[in-house]
Amino acid sequence: MSAHPCHRDLYTVEQLRLLDRAALAALGISGQELMYRAASAALNSLRRHWPQARRICIHCGPGNNGGDGFLLGVLAHEAGLQVELVALGSTSHGDAAKAREAWQAGAGRVQLWDAQALLPEAELHVDALYGIGLNRAPEAGAARLIEQINRSGLPVLALDVPSGLNSDTGDCPGTAIRADVTVSFIAGKRGLHTGRAADQVGVLELAGLGVPDSVYEHVRPDAQLLAAAALPARARYANKGNHGHVLVIGGDYGMAGAARLAGESALRAGAGLVSVATRAEHGFALNATRPELMVRGVDGPQTLAPLLERASVLALGPGLGQAAWGHALWLTALDANKPLVLDADGLNLLAREPRQFGTPTVLTPHPGEAARLLGISTAEIERDRFAAVRELSRRYAAVVVLKGAGSLIADPDGRLDVCPWGNPGMASAGMGDLLTGIVAALLAQGCTPWQAAGLGVGLHARAGDLAAQQGERGLLASDLLAPLRALGNGMPGGGGEHG
Repeated sequence: MSAHPCHRDLYTVEQLRLLDRAALAALGISGQELMYRAASAALNSLRRHWPQARRICIHCGPGNNGGDGFLLGVLAHEAGLQVELVALGSTSHGDAAKAREAWQAGAGRVQLWDAQALLPEAELHVDALYGIGLNRAPEAGAARLIEQINRSGLPVLALDVPSGLNSDTGDCPGTAIRADVTVSFIAGKRGLHTGRAADQVGVLELAGLGVPDSVYEHVRPDAQLLAAAALPARARYANKGNHGHVLVIGGDYGMAGAARLAGESALRAGAGLVSVATRAEHGFALNATRPELMVRGVDGPQTLAPLLERASVLALGPGLGQAAWGHALWLTALDANKPLVLDADGLNLLAREPRQFGTPTVLTPHPGEAARLLGISTAEIERDRFAAVRELSRRYAAVVVLKGAGSLIADPDGRLDVCPWGNPGMASAGMGDLLTGIVAALLAQGCTPWQAAGLGVGLHARAGDLAAQQGERGLLASDLLAPLRALGNGMPGGGGEHG
């Protein structure tokens, strides 16, 4: 499929409706003609992915998404495919009613869905039940149909949005289609790139339907997908002092590994110097296994203070704990007013003692930590990750990375990027510590907090995808260090990049 001119731009449902109206006006066509274009794009996708399929079953709802499905049925029938068409109800609305008539005019039979019935025999199911407007759980009859489609074991092509998935937020308030391929129309939907969408969308394609570039110029996207990037080449006369000094603060008893991972990832991401302030008992082991780290035992604020003076950026929180030792170091580090990456127990302490940040700061919470920072439940965070990350950024006056499937990056002005990389193997211990060190290293090398967060999240996730080429299960955080170095230098690192 050819690249869409605005393939990285993501929109809300309200914005998508504006784009739809503007597209019709710019093209000078009817809503039904735009549906024909969507149906044609869907048929092209179907034949690319399943060229041997001869019998398909299309499931249509009452609205425009169902209209796309009816017209796909018309085109598929004309192309010689056997088409079974199942509708949720006996009527359709607006342009979808015309599309339904077009299907029936060609002697097409519409089978009304009966929740007690079995699915028609087919090689492929097409989901055209709900479009972008669904923001609630599907009704009981539709939910039963979705469950049967999911249990069928057959491949599923979703039109525009997998039914049941909220295209604004990525949440599934009830049951939702698990698609193998989703062909989306006109513009990117932000909810298809984060949260639960990771399990519902499958391969995502965007069909522009011939909409001219001018249509997009008047609607500013709500968010953008990150683009793959690396740091520029270094000057030949560079020395380690030119690339910043990261101080990792953490590693309470039993958690030395967290501090080491953050420190080592900061080195692999290009920091000139990396020190680790940790429990004195960890010093020998860390120096023996990674001698490039400058490990210092600290027992409280007085021994931390001289290390803070020499550092240019702080990575505060990996393995820090929330007991007296960690709390004292946390307070002292924040009072130093240095550029900062705050993670793990650094965030949990912030939830207990909130403050806004006046120095360049990046917060990197997972959904549980985000919930504590906002005083709400984790489920509420996941219901609208976009609103949550923006509120965190506003409340704490910092750039915020909300980690998870489709990590989000927001700044206090409302700007938002979405990470399109990463995999389930990265849901393992130490991955967040790596990200902390990477972002801190990028800050130390002169990136702004926004640049460091976006580039750091992208490098971290892309390194994870490369490391997972040998399998996602059993992926270790340290497996990312070699591909991280390659990607940071603009090298392919063995492939596996997106976009």
